[in-house]
Amino acid sequence: MAAAAVVLAAALGGGLLLIVRRLWSAAGKVPRAVVAASMEGKTVIITGANSGLGRATAAELLRQHARVIMACRDRGRAEEAARELRAELGLCARGGGECRGELLVRELDLASLRSVRSFCHQVLQEQPRVDVLINNAGIFQCPYTKTEDGFEMQFGVNHLGHFLLTNLLLGLLKSSAPSRIVVVSSSLYKYGEINFDDLNSELSYNKSFAYSRSKLANLLFVRDLARRLEGTGVTVNALHPGIARTNLGRHVHIPLLVKPLLNLVSWAFFLSPLEGAQTSIYLASSPEVEGISGKYFGNCKEQSLLPKATDDLVARKLWDISEVMVGLLK
Repeated sequence: MAAAAVVLAAALGGGLLLIVRRLWSAAGKVPRAVVAASMEGKTVIITGANSGLGRATAAELLRQHARVIMACRDRGRAEEAARELRAELGLCARGGGECRGELLVRELDLASLRSVRSFCHQVLQEQPRVDVLINNAGIFQCPYTKTEDGFEMQFGVNHLGHFLLTNLLLGLLKSSAPSRIVVVSSSLYKYGEINFDDLNSELSYNKSFAYSRSKLANLLFVRDLARRLEGTGVTVNALHPGIARTNLGRHVHIPLLVKPLLNLVSWAFFLSPLEGAQTSIYLASSPEVEGISGKYFGNCKEQSLLPKATDDLVARKLWDISEVMVGLLK
């Protein structure tokens, strides 16, 4: 009976939800990114580009004729996504000749510092320039697990993996200037705190707070990195993509009977991956943000931050500790 009631409610409410969704979208809920006429000749690295926001970002930048490197943990899934994108966009398997836009796949596991170093070594060997680095990949509210190097998974992937990745590519980004770094954070940073006595969540673990802490760490990283990059021609900005329909919530347990209704709600009110990717696309390619650095954006507009995300002392301390944790300093 309960299951039948859920299905009936979903069926009756689905039409209304979708109508509301269309009206909401028509009202201009998500602005389209104002982008450059062309990204031709520019190389863009996108972490986690085989699905969700990363895939949508890759597709749009390819449409602008960028050269995109999909940096993904699962090589097989990434190659499949690349084949689909090439077919969808009419791309050549590799650039050259009459090809405009090129898509490459490289393996990168942000839960392994060894993998991050291997990826960066390959990039530095193969690529003469990198114009845009988009730190998009992330893990959301997973059970307590540790990375290959013993870090709490969300902090290790969302912050430390990208911290090392960015630092190892900074030299190439500087030599490619003007260049950009784009960091996908979240408005859920508001619920996070940086506890320097338990960064690895060994004393206590709450998966929601751990995610929020990792997203706060992203913002503090952007703030201190922007300071360090002044005068180099490299900019770095963070963004909140909004609530989008992606597989980011795969670790969140949803009761079986609730899933049909939740699916309808998500289709009615959550952003599509393309909508959620608009601010990433904007920060990667728009002339409107040329030279802007150290800021936080949502819906392709600059947003204010809570004081906890603009604390320079905490940002510098987190940077120093992160350098030691990832082995940049002994």
